[in-house]
Amino acid sequence: MAEIPKSVEIADQAILIRWQDGHNSFYSHRSLRLRCQCAHCVDEWTKKPVLDPDSIAWDVKAVDHMIIGNYAIQFLWSDGHFTGIFPFDVLRKMCQCDICKAE
Repeated sequence: MAEIPKSVEIADQAILIRWQDGHNSFYSHRSLRLRCQCAHCVDEWTKKPVLDPDSIAWDVKAVDHMIIGNYAIQFLWSDGHFTGIFPFDVLRKMCQCDICKAE
């Protein structure tokens, strides 16, 4: 079973997810925005990214979030994008801390 977030905090420099198992994951706003997998950002059939990274401002930020059921988080971004849903297991795999990188 995928880990479930205990809390999600949107700060100026990063998004912090505190997981129920005690692990903390930090994500830069822009890197998470660039990894959106919605149909506007990734071709539905080929799964090839269609989002031009140069079209995303360097200072893009998550301004709000919503938990979707028991499986995902949806972010509202400062560029108006809101259709991407990030499943908990995907977010956990995206963690780039030293512990997760070593696994």
